[in-house]
Amino acid sequence: MDVKSTLSYLYWLFCQFELITCSYLMEPWEKVLFYSFNLAMAGLLLYTAHVCLALHLSSAFQLLCSFLGNPQENALSAVK
Repeated sequence: MDVKSTLSYLYWLFCQFELITCSYLMEPWEKVLFYSFNLAMAGLLLYTAHVCLALHLSSAFQLLCSFLGNPQENALSAVK
């Protein structure tokens, strides 16, 4: 893949983002605040999704293992 075409495509995506959000009308200091807020929110969203997904998958795996490992045990005690 050509590096120049990749950079050109990324620049095109950035221009599309600026058009959609109308951030091309903002002053430079407004753009800095806008982009930093958006990046912070995206980072928090990804971090929260990563933590919650790991917790839910871990508890689901433990529940599945308890069902497969001890079929005579009460299912409610495995959830607690």
